Amino acid sequence: MAKILAVANQKGGVGKTSTAVNLGAAFADSGQRVLLVDLDPQGNATMAFGIDNREERRSIYHVLIGACAAADAVTVPFPPYPHVIPATPDLSGAEVELVSAIGREYRLQEGIGAILDDYDLVLIDCPPSLGLLTVNALVMADTILIPMPCEFLPMVGLNQLLDIIEIIRRRLNPKLTVEGILFTMYDGRSNLTRQVADEVRKFFPDKVFRTMIPRNVRIGESQSHGKPAIWFDRQAKGSLAYAELARELSGAMFAH
Repeated sequence: MAKILAVANQKGGVGKTSTAVNLGAAFADSGQRVLLVDLDPQGNATMAFGIDNREERRSIYHVLIGACAAADAVTVPFPPYPHVIPATPDLSGAEVELVSAIGREYRLQEGIGAILDDYDLVLIDCPPSLGLLTVNALVMADTILIPMPCEFLPMVGLNQLLDIIEIIRRRLNPKLTVEGILFTMYDGRSNLTRQVADEVRKFFPDKVFRTMIPRNVRIGESQSHGKPAIWFDRQAKGSLAYAELARELSGAMFAH
């Protein structure tokens, strides 16, 4: 059965989608069967694989409300891309529609469960909030990866996210663990960047990835071409860093 990794941070603009997309591509490169679930109503991960989220299609929204089976919502952009369950604008209304539903925190788990044996890894790109969609992701996930720029506000928000994770672990998903904190948009020339990185490492010495994702314009450019950065420009610094992160993660997640 697949390992399930949620990529989450309630703050936007932290490199969350870039991380989910490029990890998915890197694991697909290594021969893993990968499913990426776009749980963000903005649909950026969907578009990053060249899928038009404005087209009428079955999506994660339909899976969550029980309107279709997960297998019917899976899109395969083209090999060797990961399979994708896309997000469409309909998803923005899902939290309101599900607020009174019985077992609303388990809708994603129930919807995706039937296809987990088809994959080695399921990556969930969470929305930049701590609402019901993110809760669904964390209830389903085995582990969570937290992308974080080395800036003051994301560091402050980190504690809030960790508090939510602990609540979900106690009440809804006792197997949930924090895989690690990933420094994104890293600029080692900045004193603030180095100070924040040192502070986070001090408080979470065993939870910070060795790999750091540098600021790299090619990552942003790749999204406009509908390709993960590691396929758009394999030699770009950001691409090499994501490939290295996949190797680091693989050793931890698939070691046993």
